[in-house]
Amino acid sequence: MDSGTDHLSPMVAAVAVTLTALGWWFGTALQPLWWAASLAPLPLLAVALRMRARWAALATFVAFALGGLNLWHYLHDVIRLPLAVVLQAISMPALAMIPVVLLFRALARRGWLLAATFSVPASATGLAWLSARLSPHGTFGNIAYTQMDAVPVLQVAALVGLWGVGFLVWLGPSMLAAAFAAPGSPRQRASALLAGACVLALALGLGAWRLQPDAASSRVRVALLSVGGDGSHSADLDAEAGRRLLARYVEEIERIASGDDVDVVVMPESALLVRSHAIAPLQSLADRHGVRIVIGAEDHTDPARKRNSALVFDPGTPMPAAYHKRHLIPGLEARYTPGDTRIMLGGAPATGVSICKDLDFTATARDHAARGTQLLLVPAWDFDVDAWLHGRMAVMRGVEGGFAIARAARDGDLTLSDDRGRVLAEASAVGADGPVSLVADLPLRATRTPYRLWGDAFGPACLLLAGLLASSLLLGRARGR
Repeated sequence: MDSGTDHLSPMVAAVAVTLTALGWWFGTALQPLWWAASLAPLPLLAVALRMRARWAALATFVAFALGGLNLWHYLHDVIRLPLAVVLQAISMPALAMIPVVLLFRALARRGWLLAATFSVPASATGLAWLSARLSPHGTFGNIAYTQMDAVPVLQVAALVGLWGVGFLVWLGPSMLAAAFAAPGSPRQRASALLAGACVLALALGLGAWRLQPDAASSRVRVALLSVGGDGSHSADLDAEAGRRLLARYVEEIERIASGDDVDVVVMPESALLVRSHAIAPLQSLADRHGVRIVIGAEDHTDPARKRNSALVFDPGTPMPAAYHKRHLIPGLEARYTPGDTRIMLGGAPATGVSICKDLDFTATARDHAARGTQLLLVPAWDFDVDAWLHGRMAVMRGVEGGFAIARAARDGDLTLSDDRGRVLAEASAVGADGPVSLVADLPLRATRTPYRLWGDAFGPACLLLAGLLASSLLLGRARGR
């Protein structure tokens, strides 16, 4: 039986919804405030305990839908998704939060404060895992990415993936709401607070341990390059515009390689349109300077199966290696055939190749971790305003898989990050009219993360725990009757 509102003032409810919406707005933006995401659910969880279930559900939807409107401009005006798709992208996460809040409310009102504390992170994380499994966009929008500036927190991803990071974000407000706003005895409140605090302390302890200074097993000198300006992508090498663009790349690589002893040069996704993998000027540069060159290309070598590819020119090789993008943007890349294999390049250190959206999917991290990858080279293409977020999503894969990442994005950032998720060097190519380059040493380690063994198992485990908590609640009610 659902009791009344406990005389909750409508003004108090409105303030709580507003605070949660504001926290969600700033905490889950394209460049979020990590602490805002951690605090946003707290006001709503606190007042939901004193509302009827139907009003708590409505308040939940309103708060998270209003907060989710922070992506309206990005989805509607930048990516230009249809209005119906934009509305769905904003409303579905808000709807998914309703069972999360209602389960917490029911458990807490019954006096099961310890169960309530862990119900929010378990159910929210489990539903996020399920959504990622079903979505063509993988983990895009996951709350874990709001914490990319909180590097100690990220280290739990090496253990259980980004799902563990998201779990910690939800655990904080859930613990506080159960300990200070829910009905219960002092002992129950203390148990909820202590259990939640212990989990958070263990996670931060893991982070502090993993971030201790340690020696790199090797280093590579990496150059990231985006030539910038209009028409600086997918120019056909069989046309004059394509040959001019290739000449600009060659000129910049020559300048970088002549002035600096670089090992690798990485350039953006879809830089050229090619009908043959053999590009003599790039192979000549690789041979002359002893440098590995990676460039993205719209690959028409097989007209019946066009690909979004990354071509790798190694010194002394007759033909470049080609990696084909596995995860394509629905609609925008419908003309391409997705790839179905990963590649590892020859020599040491162990180096792999991936392309942009591939790193939205956790399988990329686990597959490369299983191959012992130490360095992942990533041509990419962002949408200006999402430069920070999409670059940091790639960084998360490096923490999960235990490898460094060299990512060069057109209309995005040039980013070098290590296996702990620390961004070591970065430059912006957003709005650049001319070439932008970044050259730095990147330390590599032979890191073997536990995540490579069990992958995303923590996600379904959380969903199972949430299901068990809901079932125990229903069973308890049935016995009560």
